Amino acid sequence: MTIEISAGWSPGAIGDVVGAHGRYYSRNWGFGAVFEAKVAGEMAAFVHRYDPDRDRLFMASSEAGFLASLTIDGSDPDLPPRQAHLWWSIAADAARGTGVGGALMGAAMDFLSSAGYRSCYLTTFKGLDPARRLYERHGFQLVSEAKDETWGVTVNEQRFEAAL
Repeated sequence: MTIEISAGWSPGAIGDVVGAHGRYYSRNWGFGAVFEAKVAGEMAAFVHRYDPDRDRLFMASSEAGFLASLTIDGSDPDLPPRQAHLWWSIAADAARGTGVGGALMGAAMDFLSSAGYRSCYLTTFKGLDPARRLYERHGFQLVSEAKDETWGVTVNEQRFEAAL
């Protein structure tokens, strides 16, 4: 399998990312329409303000289609200067365990460094252990955990941060 990693929006990217999140989290965690709509709305807002100097939408694909995604958002006006938000990190079932997540994280960390960011954060929830190990391998540390219901179900939301 030949894997191609691209950076930036491409036709169908939003649908691929939202669909992958909706299917995975519904099947494995019981998330529903509220979560999928949350991902779609937040991603649409990101694409509207996308700044190629501050943001990246990393996508991995093969001849069979979508494999994985990961986004660096540095243009959110609510962020402090030189801080970015990593989100929408997801791998299709066929891509899990292939190293594609590590490749995307490596590309993201390279971009954060070259763009001059000092820190990056992400939010996830307790129980996504393979993702947590990937984040920790790239310097992210758990800084807080609290119950949260904005995902459409109650989860123990976790915030991870990395100093760059």
